[in-house]
Amino acid sequence: MPHVARVLTVSDRSAAGLREDRGGPLAVSLLREAGFTCADARVVPDGADSVERALRALAAEGPGLLVTTGGTGIAPTDRTPEGTARVLDRELPGIAEELRRRGLSDTPLSVISRGLAGIVDPGTLVVNLPGSTRAVASGIAVIAEIAPHVLDQLAGGDHS
Repeated sequence: MPHVARVLTVSDRSAAGLREDRGGPLAVSLLREAGFTCADARVVPDGADSVERALRALAAEGPGLLVTTGGTGIAPTDRTPEGTARVLDRELPGIAEELRRRGLSDTPLSVISRGLAGIVDPGTLVVNLPGSTRAVASGIAVIAEIAPHVLDQLAGGDHS
């Protein structure tokens, strides 16, 4: 049975209909190609409160992978990590570190992404990605490698 994934785009302009969301649909497409069952991306405005509410609602839908795109930088409205931190029960810093490391092949600016990764108990893996399509593509490649194992572990699977 395929794992479930959900995608949340965080963007004031996309939420207001002023800019097309390209990162969210790309993440959905790549996750589906990787074998995940994934509904279309949902879009919310920037801000820690907005992100927290959306993540809590998505996690309440059941276990699985939850990927955010956008709001991980240093602009005044970039508060995705702050909203995510309010929801996580346990952080997995190695995932966020690997996303930044692999992102260096695309841009030296990957080091200023403040994205987090972690677990919402009992069984949801949350990973923040930047909003650019390049960052989404390289990030989903990393996530697709590790998420099935993480989700199997959260469901009580063996450590093999």
